[in-house]
Amino acid sequence: MQSVEEAGAWLESLINVERRPDWPYARLGLAPIRRLLERLGEPHRDLSLIHVAGSKGKGSTALFAEALLTACGERVGTFTSPHLERWTERVRVDGREVEGERLAAALGRIRPHVEALRTESPEDAPTFFDATTAAALLCFGEAAVDRAILEVGLGGRLDSTNVVVPRVACVTSIELEHTDLLGTTLAEIAAEKAGILKPGVPVVAGALPEPAAAVVRARAAELGAPMVWSGRDFGADVVGATPRGQRVRLWDGDLSREVELSVLGEHQAGNAALALACVRRSGDVSDAVLGPAMDEGFGAARLPGRVEVLGRGPLRVVDGAHTPASARALAAALRVLPRGHTHLVLSVSAGKDLAEILEALLPLADALTLTRAEATRSLAPAEVAQVARTRAPELAARCVPNPHRALRAALEQLPPGGCALATGSVYLAGIARRVWAEPLPTVRPAVTRGRPESPIAGG
Repeated sequence: MQSVEEAGAWLESLINVERRPDWPYARLGLAPIRRLLERLGEPHRDLSLIHVAGSKGKGSTALFAEALLTACGERVGTFTSPHLERWTERVRVDGREVEGERLAAALGRIRPHVEALRTESPEDAPTFFDATTAAALLCFGEAAVDRAILEVGLGGRLDSTNVVVPRVACVTSIELEHTDLLGTTLAEIAAEKAGILKPGVPVVAGALPEPAAAVVRARAAELGAPMVWSGRDFGADVVGATPRGQRVRLWDGDLSREVELSVLGEHQAGNAALALACVRRSGDVSDAVLGPAMDEGFGAARLPGRVEVLGRGPLRVVDGAHTPASARALAAALRVLPRGHTHLVLSVSAGKDLAEILEALLPLADALTLTRAEATRSLAPAEVAQVARTRAPELAARCVPNPHRALRAALEQLPPGGCALATGSVYLAGIARRVWAEPLPTVRPAVTRGRPESPIAGG
């Protein structure tokens, strides 16, 4: 049996669209994953599934749904992407990462079929994401999960996960993202996301902007799929902040309950509401069971890399925000978090709306370090610094290309009571989770330039 390291090395030998921005979107499709699953005995056929797509919030919604169903007493399998630190994070059962040996064994079953398909049709061979999707489905079948939750990797229509027929399909949000692949308008991107809708399968939709909402609505009507909308049929109202998160009132039709979330951000309250709506429409869980489970499940849910507080001495926060909308959501969440001098460590990928991201994040910062989380995809720190100077000329930017050095230096320069924030990239968030978990350096007062320190910077 191959080791976890061998399995990971083999996966990396496959085409990985997540790390290949030059890979033509038109070359994606469901034929490779269908052929692979046929060879494996179609392990997805007997699974009760929730399928989640969206520009933002789909991973959080999936993890909230996982926590809620677990609290209801169900055995749950969850497949998310991308990973923060280890590829094995993508597959979870019972709220925990599947053991590496079990996942390696699943890939050991898959590998000969992938290799055969690569030989038969090199131009239409299974990708990294096809293989990990198949491995997740195998693990869920072997674990005899009661429910499986699949997060779409890219788009929806051509995504590997779209081979399934779920109990409920969810579209969390739609914004201009991956415009080089999914389309240059909201309507075009919405058509890709709505590609996960299936005939007669209930649809749960977030607060979608027009004309994206019209596209999803029309597709649901065409398929005879009943549809519910955030803000009309279900939703969330923030009651107030707590020392570790926030209290929110979640409602769905005649069900209403005030719960505590262990994560900040009004957008996360909305994601919790989406998860509740999905769970109510995905099976036979009664409201009598669901009500108490909401207290336990939402209180226990953990969302790695999403306004995640790694520690408070000093305060260390990581978030994978990499679009203008997610950057604005992060900024709004941090404004209610008591913090002092804030050192922002930032890495932004090429192709992102850099100016808009900086406009949202720079007001949070008293010190700024620019780095490069990925050698091939991240913008050069000097390039980001040029744009940052036009947005916040009083804020001096330090360029440290090595992300490990940048993150360690930010902590070393942090004055007492300060906050270190790493964001702009999922990959930087993953690196920060490792680096900032190391023994902390002695925190010393920093010589700061630009804006003066304030009790709550950017607040």
